[in-house]
This record gives sequence, C-alpha cells and structure tokens, in this order.
Amino acid sequence: MKLESIRKTSLENGLRLTTEHIPSVRSVSIGFWIIGGSRIEMPEQNGITHFIEHMLFKGTPTRNAYDIAREIDSLGGQLDAFTSREYSCLLATILDDHLPQAIDILTDLLKNSLFHEQEIDRERKVILEEIKMIEDTPDEYVYDLCIRNFWPHQALGRSVIGYRKNIQNFIRDNLVDYFQQNFLPGQIIIAAAGNINHEYFQDLIQQKNLFPNLPNNNKLYSFEPSSAHKQIAFFPKKLEQIHICLMMEGISQSHRLRFAGYILNAILGGGMSSRLFQKIREQQALAYSVFSSWHSYQNTGLVSIYAATSPDSFFNTVQLILEELKIFKKQRVSEEELQRTKNQLKGVLMLGLESTANRMSKLARQEIYFGQNFSLAKILSQIEEVTTEDILELANLLFDTEKLSLTVLGDVKEPKMSLETLWC
Repeated sequence: MKLESIRKTSLENGLRLTTEHIPSVRSVSIGFWIIGGSRIEMPEQNGITHFIEHMLFKGTPTRNAYDIAREIDSLGGQLDAFTSREYSCLLATILDDHLPQAIDILTDLLKNSLFHEQEIDRERKVILEEIKMIEDTPDEYVYDLCIRNFWPHQALGRSVIGYRKNIQNFIRDNLVDYFQQNFLPGQIIIAAAGNINHEYFQDLIQQKNLFPNLPNNNKLYSFEPSSAHKQIAFFPKKLEQIHICLMMEGISQSHRLRFAGYILNAILGGGMSSRLFQKIREQQALAYSVFSSWHSYQNTGLVSIYAATSPDSFFNTVQLILEELKIFKKQRVSEEELQRTKNQLKGVLMLGLESTANRMSKLARQEIYFGQNFSLAKILSQIEEVTTEDILELANLLFDTEKLSLTVLGDVKEPKMSLETLWC
C-alpha cells in the first residue's frame, strides 16, 4: 500500500474527507464517522447515540425505510451502521459505478432524516428486543456486566445500547436536540477506500451541501480519567455454564507500548495457539470457549479475558487464568514465540486489508486518534520493533490485582474468596 494513494481534504465547514485509491478492485467502501459515541453521553442520555443510529434508516422526505433498503439492494450493495464508545458510523459498500447513488443515499440519511414519532415508537421496541437478545447471549451479557462493574458510574462503563429506562423515556425532542448538538461537521470524517478518485469523491460530497449553514465547530472532547474498580461480582442466572469475565485496565490508543499490547493479547488469548486456549481448553479440557480481548480508547484501555466452563470447574479455571498472568509478569516470552506472534499479527493485518471496508475503517480510525494515516510499511515495522522487554514491561504494568475485576454469570453459589486469595 503506497501512502501516495491516500488523500485527505478538510472542507471549510470542518468536514474531513480521506480516501485510498485501490485500482485493483471494483468496489468502494464509504463511511460517515461521527466522533463522540456513547462516551460523551450524560447518564440520562445513555443509549441516545445508538437510538439515533437506528433512526437514520427510518425515512427522509424522499425515501421511507423500505425505499432505503430496496435502493441499496438494487445496487447489489450493503448498507450498515454501528455505534461504539467513542464514535458511530454509517457505511456502505458498493461497486465503483454506483458511487454517486451510494453517496446520495448516505448524505440523505445524515442530512434529512425525519425522526417521525411513529417510527421512534416502533424502533424503541426493536432496541428493547436488542437488549433482551444481549441478555440471552451470556458471553455478551457478562461483558456488559463486567465493564459496568469495572468502570462504575462512568461513561465508559455504561452500555452502548443504553438501559431500558432511558430507551423507554426518550421522546422525539431528545433525539433531534442531541443530533443537532453532536452530529456536527467538525465531528465527522468521511472515509472511502476502493477504486475511487479523490477529487471526484470530493465533488460528489460537496454537491450534497451537507451542513451548509453551520460553521467549523470542531468540539474538543476532554475525557475524564477513568478509575477502575477492583471487585468480584456474581450475577445468578439459570445457565448450564458459568461465564467468566476478567478485566484489567489497559493503555490508550497512542501509548508507546500499544504494539506490544497487540502482541501480548495475541499470545495470551488471541487464537487457537494462544496460551489460555492451549492450557484451559486443549490441556485441561475445562472450557470450549476462552479468549482475551484488547480495547484502546483516547486516554485509557481495557484488557478482558472470557471463559465459559462448568460450575465444578469455575474456581480451577479462574486460577489457571491468573497463573498465566503471573507467568507473563515473571518470565520473558521466548524469541520464538514473539516472532511467531509477530508473523501472525502481520498476516492477519495484511489479509484484512484485502477488504475495502477494512481499509476504509483503518483510514477513519487513524484520522480519529492520530490525525494522520500511517503506511502499512510503518505499521509492520512497529510490530517488528517490539521486544521481549516491552512485553515484560507491559505485563507488569497491567497484570496487577489493584487493577483487576472479576464478573461471574451463571448458576453458581457465591464462594467466599477474594482476588488477593486467588492471586496468591
């Protein structure tokens, strides 16, 4: 990937456009990324960004919800959206010939959505069903419970979807006011990757006259330091398995050890050859599913470990997880394991970048967190520069009982134990 193929333009009203030309493909992926996400919501607003994301598909003066779905299907394209803790996104993937139509649909949704009260009431029911679906999916539900306990009374710890009370209470004025105050041109990055010409793409966007009467009003969000809460929390639920989620405070997107973090996570629980998978599933046969996850935000991060096991194996499984964390703190990973994991990460990265949607997402996220784009060669070199000393330093920074929380979901009696007892 040549950096010259990546272009960036800032418009007068604050909109930022970034594209990557990939002449070898026939597709284009486009994303309208709105900086903010659930992390900027007040407690009484929690879930409103996700609700707005749903409402953007429910009709404009020229298209109803069915028209939107039918039109993108007729192009052979895909239209989607999602909300996370620090941004939301409205995206489409289409053939390059259909770029003008796709931009017309996306800009119409962002510029002209009506927020009809009837549609709001209908979508409220859909979101409440979405909450039920998560509660019926133990691996997702235990994560939501764990992050709520890990960052209590903080925006990062709240559910992105929101809680029932807020969803039930939102009215049209709440949604419209929040949309007008936070979905602003200075907060929006429009990214595209595929067989696309930057100047042509810019012309198409400018013709749509997005936010014509708004000045450049780029908000600078100042995120409060998040304080992790150490605890063990049990949530009884009639299930066949015990679902375990263990969390530790991680590092920010811009931390100097972030590439060491990706490697540490891969070694710990990032795949079938990872230590946790091999020890807990392959050697001990205690769980079918066990893995770790790595999340980085503007000024903090999160490491989580998930496992599902039988009630009789719960205590054993937790102990094995903690034993592996202690090994990371005491012993350097071998050069062979380090290099193997570097090759794994580089392979996953390069294979992922064969997708125009992934290339588009990479453009947008790097613009959000760094204000610039790094070449593939630069990223690969930063992965290669990670040392065994970096992994050891990061493990000792993160794997600490003072920054550790355990959440347990299932049909288990709460045993008398503490994290200190388990850690010893």
